[in-house]
Amino acid sequence: MEDWGALGDEIANWIKEYAEENQITTLIVGVSGGVDSAVTSTLCANSGIKTMALNMPIHQDQGQYELSKMHIEWLEANWGNVEGRRIDLTETFDYLCNKDLGGHHISNLAMANTRARLRMVTLYAIAGSNDGIVVGTGNKIEDFGVGFFTKYGDGGVDISPIADLYKSEVFALAESLGVIRRIREAAPTDGLWGDGRTDEEQIGANYEELEWAMKIMDDPSEEPLTDRQKEVLEVFQRFNRENAHKMKDVPIFVRNRGSAED
Repeated sequence: MEDWGALGDEIANWIKEYAEENQITTLIVGVSGGVDSAVTSTLCANSGIKTMALNMPIHQDQGQYELSKMHIEWLEANWGNVEGRRIDLTETFDYLCNKDLGGHHISNLAMANTRARLRMVTLYAIAGSNDGIVVGTGNKIEDFGVGFFTKYGDGGVDISPIADLYKSEVFALAESLGVIRRIREAAPTDGLWGDGRTDEEQIGANYEELEWAMKIMDDPSEEPLTDRQKEVLEVFQRFNRENAHKMKDVPIFVRNRGSAED
């Protein structure tokens, strides 16, 4: 059985070592109100390195906003190296989306991704002003399974402390770290849509199912699959295929790649 306390300490020490080796004095984390960012920011706090936790609402669901605020206040109350900030980007977002972009209509999906990219720009502006780095909050399913993140949005980070953890492992680590129960029990959501849709509603499968699918892809089972398992596997494969461009390195043209060596 995994020792979650030991794993939390190991990740926090890894963050600390990386920061010290690279002369980094500040860790910048966007806190959404979800379990992934709550765990990541708590691990940063445990590293002992100055941690800035940013709540960046954009027409945010009140419940999500309150969970983010609550978590940041909890961090500040328990760690002296944590500084919370609220940066409301709603006006900036509205200004950009209401501009005439050469007569081009901005789709709902593009506007949702714009929210994530505005937050990325803000995180890097703060990081660049405080000898800092942006700490990623993506888990293994999102980052390497279904690509459920915004390219150059929440996917634009410097280090990723929990990207090797399945969602179930993130939840277990959250409990070990003492993350507020309401955050641990909240339905996972990316917070990019005005209607409060959950991750499961967007993807068509929950994280437990996606975790199963990712493991089955790595180690196929000889057992017959149920209809639901077949459906989940199709969902996983479709997202993995369509979002492959996010999870791979940017293609680079290489000169003289076909020429023979002299």
